[in-house]
Amino acid sequence: MKEQIAKIKETALLEIEKISNLQELNDVKVKYLGKKGELTSVLRGMKDLTPEERPVIGGLVNEVRDNIENLIQIKEATLQEELLNKKLESEKIDITLPSTKIKRGSKHPINRIIEEVEDIFVSMGYDVVDGPELETDEYCFEKLNLPKGHPARDMQDSFYVDPEHLLRTQTSAVQARVMMANEEKTPIRVICPGKTYRRDDDATHSHQFGQVEGLVIDKDISLADLKGTLEVFVRKMLGKNSNLRFRPSYFPFTEPSYEVDVSCFKCGGKGCNLCKQTGWIEILGSGMVHPNVLKENGYDPEKYTGFAFGTGLDRLAMFKYGIPDIRYFYTNDVRFLKQFDRKDVE
Repeated sequence: MKEQIAKIKETALLEIEKISNLQELNDVKVKYLGKKGELTSVLRGMKDLTPEERPVIGGLVNEVRDNIENLIQIKEATLQEELLNKKLESEKIDITLPSTKIKRGSKHPINRIIEEVEDIFVSMGYDVVDGPELETDEYCFEKLNLPKGHPARDMQDSFYVDPEHLLRTQTSAVQARVMMANEEKTPIRVICPGKTYRRDDDATHSHQFGQVEGLVIDKDISLADLKGTLEVFVRKMLGKNSNLRFRPSYFPFTEPSYEVDVSCFKCGGKGCNLCKQTGWIEILGSGMVHPNVLKENGYDPEKYTGFAFGTGLDRLAMFKYGIPDIRYFYTNDVRFLKQFDRKDVE
């Protein structure tokens, strides 16, 4: 049996040396080391040996097995390296070939508008604040002079999560939070940009839209302060030749309240399809903070007055960039977005 084992070893070493690919190597491995391999057959024949011969033959078989396994591992590593080198040689990249142009992202027009609005108001001494989009009924309505059952709630078709929580319908809720957080009841000058939600979905309205609202509270604040602030904002935003027109309106949280129109920046007020031949475009709502709102949020309306205003960020972007459909903002169409990857839109 020793001669048989030596013959197996010699034959296996010669075959491994001649192998040229991984498949042949696997076949040799099965031939000598597999369950039906030659070394396994030798082990099965040990039952016919004497007790003294068995450990000798067993040790010899294990030694030969180890030698064959080591040689197979070395051969496998060599063949793997050769295969990799051939693959690298055949798959070389020609770096002189023209490359495919990578599509580059651009800043979204809504983000451009937000940054521009923030820059304008920060330059006038305003703070930028934000708040939760999932708001309580208390902050979204009650602290803004809209108690439960108030008919003006019907003006806003809201997304309620439960009877006391909803997706905020305006960022005015942040103004209420700012007033309540100001425990010392000192003057306030803030803007609140962010997302709001209402049940709308057409060419000029969306169920989700951006809004920015401003709030100023101090002693002796008047309508003249509101008008001057909005003139600065609109002329920096839409052009220095823009004019404003105030029209009486109604908002529960301001009294008096005004809709604000801006002279059409496309036709200069002469009349065109954008302004529907009127020469004016409605751009925001505003007014003096209602005394009930001041009182509800801890301010003494006998000492303090204030003004508030709000406009849609999507609406501003549509006017500034001439975008006809608000839904373009949410399609993520690269053809649309790449139009704003230019310096001339700044």
